[in-house]
Amino acid sequence: MSDVDSRLDAGAEAPVFDQDVDASGLTCPLPILRAKKALATMESGQVVRVITTDRNAIRDFQAFSRQTGNALVAQHEVDGRCVHFLRRR
Repeated sequence: MSDVDSRLDAGAEAPVFDQDVDASGLTCPLPILRAKKALATMESGQVVRVITTDRNAIRDFQAFSRQTGNALVAQHEVDGRCVHFLRRR
């Protein structure tokens, strides 16, 4: 279990994921581009976890999910980082 997973909000459970992308320190559009690249290598139904520090990433990933049809399974904020879980369409 990673440091981020161990400090999720009480009662929040991290979804199981198949790939992990650490986009900490990167600003828009780089976290989205990293997620898109990871999703392109995955099979339908698999989940990628993306860790970001960009404050705008929450809205960015919500919009990305709507525009691409990849489901945004969960988003959690932990100590200035946001963890996004996307399921490949």
